[in-house]
Amino acid sequence: MRAIVVIGGEAPYPAVAAHLAPVDLVVAADSGLDAAVGLGLRPDVVVGDLDSVSPSALATAEAAGTTIERHPSDKDATDVELAVDAATARGATAITVVGGLGDRLDHLLGTLAVLGAPRLARIAVDAWLGRAWLAALQGPGQRDVDGRPGDYISLVPLAGPARGVRTQGLRWPLDDALLTPTSTLGISNELLRGRAEVRLAAGSLLVIRPYALDSR
Repeated sequence: MRAIVVIGGEAPYPAVAAHLAPVDLVVAADSGLDAAVGLGLRPDVVVGDLDSVSPSALATAEAAGTTIERHPSDKDATDVELAVDAATARGATAITVVGGLGDRLDHLLGTLAVLGAPRLARIAVDAWLGRAWLAALQGPGQRDVDGRPGDYISLVPLAGPARGVRTQGLRWPLDDALLTPTSTLGISNELLRGRAEVRLAAGSLLVIRPYALDSR
C-alpha cells in the first residue's frame, strides 16, 4: 500500500506533482493540508495540532469526511512524525514525504531523522523536499537511483556509520566503503548514466539527488 505524506511549512514546488505516482492513501501533516490541495491531492487523513492549517481548508476537509486526528500542542513528536506513523498504522508499505525545505533547520533535521527511523526499515521511504529527491536506505538493502547523466548523488549516513557501501553507475564508485557522520566522503558523486545502484550492508543512509527538479 503506497502513501503520500504532505508536510506543512514551506509549500512544495508545484513541479513535484508530475513526479508523484498514484497512491492508496494521502496523509497531511497540519498545514500540509493546504499544500496537498495545492498539488491537486485529496487527503484521507489530517494529523497534527492544527495550529497552522487554514480554517477554510480544514472545514472543507471535514465536510468531505476526511479523518481528522487532533493532537495537543504540547506533544512529544512533530506533526511530520505523527503523520508518518498514521500512514504506517494504516498499513503503508511505501511512503513518499512531500514538502518544502522551510526556514526551520531543526524541523528539517527532525524530518530527515524520521525518514531513517529503524521502525521504517521494512517500508520503502522516499521524499521530495524542495528541489531534492531523497530515499532512506537501511542495511542490508539496495536502492536504485534514476536521473540524468551528470546529476549529483550524495550518500549521507544517519545514526552512526554506514558499512559496506557499494555503488554501480556513479563516477566515483564505492566498494565496501565505510561512511561516517563525521566524513563528507559520500557527498557530490555523479550519475554516469540514467540509473545507479546503491547497496548497504549495515547502518542507514540518505541517498540524495539535490537538484532532482532542475535540468542541471
